[in-house]
Amino acid sequence: MNIQIQELLDAGVHFGHLTRKWNPNMAPYIYTERNGVHIIDLYKTSAKIEESGIALEKIAASGRKILFVATKKQAKDIVAEKAASVNMPYITERWPGGMLTNFVTIRKAVKKMAQIDRMKLDGSFNALSKREKLQIDRQRAKLEKNLGSISDMTRLPGALFVIDTRREHIAIAEAQKLNIPIFAMVDTNSDPRPIDFVIPSNDDASKSINKILSYSTEAIAKGLAERKSDKDSSKDDAPKVSKKVEKAKAKTEEVIVEEKK
Repeated sequence: MNIQIQELLDAGVHFGHLTRKWNPNMAPYIYTERNGVHIIDLYKTSAKIEESGIALEKIAASGRKILFVATKKQAKDIVAEKAASVNMPYITERWPGGMLTNFVTIRKAVKKMAQIDRMKLDGSFNALSKREKLQIDRQRAKLEKNLGSISDMTRLPGALFVIDTRREHIAIAEAQKLNIPIFAMVDTNSDPRPIDFVIPSNDDASKSINKILSYSTEAIAKGLAERKSDKDSSKDDAPKVSKKVEKAKAKTEEVIVEEKK
């Protein structure tokens, strides 16, 4: 991964919060203070992007999903676009309580969406009254808005990627409870301690969010490509293995026939 400090600077990744709003646990990642604002050490950010990238690549290569969480206005669209580009689930509306700790119930809600879609396809939806149709359509739209982006997530994710740890504290608490690794953009006003992979960065500016997510999704894409090539090579090897087995069987049969003679 080629991380350019200048690119991080241009994206404003180094701007922290006002010094009076800081969290002392972020002290190791702070370079200096300028005009009452903390400046993040970009060399440490760069190292952390690299470190988290390696881990994200491994998770993606293993076939597990990485759930992106960002409900703040300036991050929503970026997260939706970046996560979708690597076919990963994301939550950009309100975090549904129990999303991880009560995953079975959430899956039922997702299945309800599929059930409504089937009703529309098989024609049973048309047999309903106008009022019932309206109610079902509203229910479907609500489910789509809140859970549509996780409809392909059939099991608990392999990791969580959070933007703004203070805002998404419920998601973090649920992931901690289930020992799901947490990756996060952590600003100077947040506590980095509950986070497994801290990326010290400005989590308020859309340019900064976009830049960090570009590096992270690049690592995920690399992991997915690795997984695909491994699958392809194993498919290619399968016929070779079966031919070897056939040859071995044929030889064994020859030996048996010879012995019988």
